[in-house]
Amino acid sequence: MFENLGRVLVNYRKAAVALFVIGILVAGAVGSLIFSRLDSGGYSDPNSDSYKVYEYLRDDLKVEDPAVVVVIDAGDRDVTEPAVAQQALALEKLMAQEEGVTRTLSFWGAGSDANLKSADGKAAYVLIFGEGEAFSPGSQDLGKLFQEKYDGEFSGLRLYAGGVAVVGHAITKKISDDLKIAEAVSIPLTFILLAFVFGALAASAMPLIVGVSAIVGAFFILYLISLFTAVSVYSLNLTTGMGLGLGIDYALLMVNRFREELNKGKSVDESVITTMATAGKTVFYSGLTVLVTMVSLTFFPLPFLKSFGYAGVSVVALAVVGAIFGLPPILAMMGKRINKGPVRKSAMTPKDDGRWADTARFVMRRPVPIVLLSLIALGIMAAPLQNISFSQGDSRMLPASNPAAIATALQTERFPGQTGTPIEIITFDGANKVDALNDYANRISQVPGIVGVVPPQVIGEDVRIVAYQSMLPRTPESQKLIHDLRDVKAPTGTLIGGVAADYTDSQDGISRTLPWAFGWIAISVLLLVFVFTGSIILPIKAVLLNVLSLAATMGVLTWVFIDGNLQWLVGSFTVTGSLDTSIVILIAVVVFGLSMDYELFLLSRIREEHLEGRSNVESVATGLQRSARIITAAAVLLAVVFAAFVTSGVTSIKTMGFGVALAVLLDATLIRALLVPALMRLMGERNWWAPKSLQRFTLKH
Repeated sequence: MFENLGRVLVNYRKAAVALFVIGILVAGAVGSLIFSRLDSGGYSDPNSDSYKVYEYLRDDLKVEDPAVVVVIDAGDRDVTEPAVAQQALALEKLMAQEEGVTRTLSFWGAGSDANLKSADGKAAYVLIFGEGEAFSPGSQDLGKLFQEKYDGEFSGLRLYAGGVAVVGHAITKKISDDLKIAEAVSIPLTFILLAFVFGALAASAMPLIVGVSAIVGAFFILYLISLFTAVSVYSLNLTTGMGLGLGIDYALLMVNRFREELNKGKSVDESVITTMATAGKTVFYSGLTVLVTMVSLTFFPLPFLKSFGYAGVSVVALAVVGAIFGLPPILAMMGKRINKGPVRKSAMTPKDDGRWADTARFVMRRPVPIVLLSLIALGIMAAPLQNISFSQGDSRMLPASNPAAIATALQTERFPGQTGTPIEIITFDGANKVDALNDYANRISQVPGIVGVVPPQVIGEDVRIVAYQSMLPRTPESQKLIHDLRDVKAPTGTLIGGVAADYTDSQDGISRTLPWAFGWIAISVLLLVFVFTGSIILPIKAVLLNVLSLAATMGVLTWVFIDGNLQWLVGSFTVTGSLDTSIVILIAVVVFGLSMDYELFLLSRIREEHLEGRSNVESVATGLQRSARIITAAAVLLAVVFAAFVTSGVTSIKTMGFGVALAVLLDATLIRALLVPALMRLMGERNWWAPKSLQRFTLKH
């Protein structure tokens, strides 16, 4: 199939290139519209109790959480002083007139509600309510307005603008600004490294062709998806990172094989056709392996993670399309000009023997010590995992100097409870259970972490109880509090909602989904690698090594971002004592997929040598020589792309960049260069064993 496709692309090379370019231009024009449709939310589980409470409050009671929370700090004066009250009410009136504001609620306008006043009596809240969902673009516009206009000094008062709209806007803006910086750093540096790795300027442009086509194509698909469901702003980082990374991977493999065939004396057309039949096939199956891995993200109930799944599947699919449909006709048109603009001539001539083959032979002469030392190193890196803890992103992801982070920290420090994010308790058909609900309200007020409970309020047939917690809502502490509250015996029909419950249900939903997602990854990868290699042993080994590599990566992430080490390298960040659950899952899935990408690159060449009659040792040595340079170069380049995200001021993006960069480098060195050849030497010819009854299901090379 791939050989025939190669013939078609060679015969119609000009038409194929023209269609490819037109496709990129159209996708780019339409895909650019995605930037105005992104949101920074998507952390809720739509099937949870907390979401049912949210829908009830929104649809039936028309109750919504404040979009903006403004703290008015009177300095040394008490907020009850007439002069302060007069100034505050005038400010509230101005705020109420802003576009997008539906209503306001303040300490001064709500009958001096104690829940809206700081513990020291020197500051108080003005709650701003707006239209739309909390993290929607419209809400973020409101957040932008209030951060720019109502954060600062006003006639002797100090205003701090916070709340979900302000934090959402601050995160989205920071990510957008950081993405530009990351691209400004990574793209030129990547091109310089590409020129060094490929040895020629013409060849070094090939990964950018594949990468750019994958990125703009993914933006086009994400735009179409955004017409039907929410797409997270965070998916842009994954799209650009994986697009460039896979473009590098696949272009390296294709161009390297094309050069090999040219060096054998084949014509340009024959070289392209052979490249498609070998490297093209590997690209397709390795891409399929990464794609099915990324599909697992769509299993999770959170739209945030689903967005990453959509982005991952889109960019992987289009990277494969760019590599096997766009690149071959370009190579056919360029021919030997692929080596034009030489930078490093030694990189333009693939070698059958060299330092990578020598490394493989050295490892295979001492497989047991190499395996033991490698496992010890991985174990040391994984050791900090015992301290790992999880939470969700909040304002602490921002730099501590960001006004939104300052405002949120101020609320936590000076106010007795999270007034802007209360715990909402609804008892459906509870109007005839008022006595029982009064008793229930009294009992939940005794739960550690609860600082205040508003008495039950009868609304038609239902009853509403509002409680205030002391801690930030998206933290492990608030998750424990919600579990404790749900353990308190409640009247029938009682559901607990609010931001803390929303966070808890999201975390619990992720925990329930993890076995299914990981099961899908393991089974699909085992099957695909078996079909590709014809071996039962190699897929199992690949999965186990990936698990070890992931454990080591997560251990280092714990040591850095939970224990607060290495800030001189990754930049300063607020140490929260936890990792963002969704980002950890994303790193795990992306790294697992990319690791399988490299695994198939290596195994395809080893398998090819083995089928030509070489011994197991020589197959591994020659296969490593012909692929390890590609794998290492691709890993370094991919690490540069993701390491650029470490410059971000948003901790979750910084974590993703550092985690993926570390994992791919670890995988390309310790795993592929040492553990894989050592284990293949220990297994010998058993590497290629499979029951005869299953051999008919394997791919013919």
